[in-house]
Formats: sequence, structure tokens, C-alpha cells
Amino acid sequence: MNDGGHARGEVRASSTFATDEPGGDTTVDMNSLRHDAAHTLLAADVGGTHARMGLLAVDASPETRDATLSVLAYQVYPCRDYADLSSIVRRFCDEQAIKPRRFALACAGYLHEGRVLNSNLQWPIEPAALKRELGMDDVSVLNDFVALAHAMPHLQADGVMSLHRPSREVTKGPVVVIGPGTGLGVAVRLPGTPPQVLQTEAGHIQLAARTSRELEVLAALAPTGIHLPYDHVLSGPGLLRIYQALCRIEDKPASLYAPADVVAAAIANGDPCAVETLQVFCGWLGSFTGDMAMLYGATGGIYLAGGFLARMFGLLEASDFVARFLDKGVMRPFLQTVPVHVVDHAQLGVIGAASWLHERSGSH
Repeated sequence: MNDGGHARGEVRASSTFATDEPGGDTTVDMNSLRHDAAHTLLAADVGGTHARMGLLAVDASPETRDATLSVLAYQVYPCRDYADLSSIVRRFCDEQAIKPRRFALACAGYLHEGRVLNSNLQWPIEPAALKRELGMDDVSVLNDFVALAHAMPHLQADGVMSLHRPSREVTKGPVVVIGPGTGLGVAVRLPGTPPQVLQTEAGHIQLAARTSRELEVLAALAPTGIHLPYDHVLSGPGLLRIYQALCRIEDKPASLYAPADVVAAAIANGDPCAVETLQVFCGWLGSFTGDMAMLYGATGGIYLAGGFLARMFGLLEASDFVARFLDKGVMRPFLQTVPVHVVDHAQLGVIGAASWLHERSGSH
């Protein structure tokens, strides 16, 4: 997909690595690592659980204004195993025997007065301190879902699974990226030359219950009158909260203690509360996704990003997701024109961060 092109030419991505997410071994093309340091970019996608590191080379053709980003090396590190982000960056650079000068860091939250604000991060992140500690020329920070939105033009067909296909050809327009992970991220890519990416905090919108069962879950999660955002349920931790609430409602002991276990039990049809948890989660996600499509006029499509969504794709397909997505009264005909896809974004955050840094620096 391409919704307007880049001002300095299209940036495409290719990779020369093999990895098993998360934390898989990295296969590196050593010939590619001979790129001049001036034409390599270090990028990271840091969340509350994992830090994904990548080294990318910029190849620009002198005859055209296009550029290609090649992923030379990629690795995933558990955040809890390291005292700070600079320790992870140093380890990756030492492992690859590189000394990059520029670093693009994608992470959830806002940059405020020199520090990234996000309660889910393992440690404080301060770009100026990182630049000083790592001895780099440039350390730039962007929101993780802004990075994903910048990566959308680089999607490969085999990495996209369609939940809702419109009955007619899709028109170019705003693209919305939604991602339940540690929290709930939302970003919007607006067409133009260059395209613009809008960072949002839509995950903090007040959660709304639609069904009587959702009202029960909502009551079990928080007292009346308390602000409860969508990310309280539409996230990995939120999935576990729904499960625990349903167990309390049914007066059954909770036997699952991690979001991945809830998903696995639902897929195996081995725990009635886990199965219902996924049903409730998918219904809420469908309603929220429909709201985002209407809010931003997402004629370019909706992309749901997140590893556990890809793993539970079959459950999503069989759930009320699409029905809830479309059930918006007089807006139903519009929503019927909006495609919805699921993407496994493992490497896209790193690629998007590097693409953003390349466009921003104007390095050709």
C-alpha cells in the first residue's frame, strides 16, 4: 500500500535476517555489514516487555529519488533483564561490532521535558542522556505507533491477514493503526506528499459497554463513576483483567495468570472463562475499531497490530468483531467500505523508526 509517497522518494524495506520472535537467533549478512557507517541507521522499538533492536542500511540510487532500507541485523531483548536501555543498545552494538552515529527510538508514550512519559516502561528514557552515554551524534524519539504508521508502506502481502474486505475497491485515504499490546496504541497516517502521521492517545477514551455481559464485566473492573479507558481491557494486561472479572462473576477460581495462557486456553477450548474472555475482548475491539474508522475517515484501511492478535486470528474471525465493527447505525454503509487487516508487527516498529529518521534527516 502507498498513500501518497515520500517527499524525498519512496523508502522501501528488505531484510536479510531470520528470527523467531521474540528473542530468536539473528542471521546476519556479513557482506552487508560493510556499509559505510554514514549510511547505516540504528533503530529500536521499545515496549514494556521487549526491546527490539535493528541495524539498517540506506541504499539510495543516484538516478532516482527512491531509497531502500535493508535490515542487516535484528534482535529482541527482554527489558526486565537489563538495568537501562543503554545497556541493551551497547550489547547489540557490541554483538554486531558496529558504532552507528544515529539512533531512532520508537517507544510508547510522550516525550515531555526531555523524558519519555509512560508508566509501562521498565526504566526512564531520556534521549539526551542516551546520546551522551552512547557517544552518538543523534538520538531521536518517536511514538511506537507513529513508527508503525510510517512502516505501513513496507507491508508484505504474506504478513497481512484480512478480517473485513470491502465489497468494492478501496480508495486512498487515512490509514489507522491500532495495537493492543502492553497498552493500546493508535496512530493515523494521512495521505499527502509527504504523508503525515498523527500521534493519538485514543486508547485513553472512556470504555463503553454495549451488552449486558459487558456491563457486568465493567462493574467488576471498577466502581461506578471511575474513568476506565479502553486500554484497561484492550491490551495484554486487559485480556487478563477480563478473564479475572469473568471468573469472579461466575464464582470460579482463576487458573490462568498470563495473557498468553488465556489465549492458548481459549484456542484449545479448554476453559469456559477463557473462551468467553476472548469473545468479550473481540466484541469490544470491534466496537472501538469502528469508532476509530468513523473518527478518522479511515478509507485507507484499519491495521490491527500485535503478536497475540495474529495468534488468535481464527478466534477473531469467528467472533462478533466484524458485526460490532459494522453496527454503527447510519454509518454502516461507510464502514462497509473500510478494510480491516491484522498484521504481526514484530519488525515493523524498527523499520518504521528507521524510515522516519531517514526522511527526517534528508540523508540521500
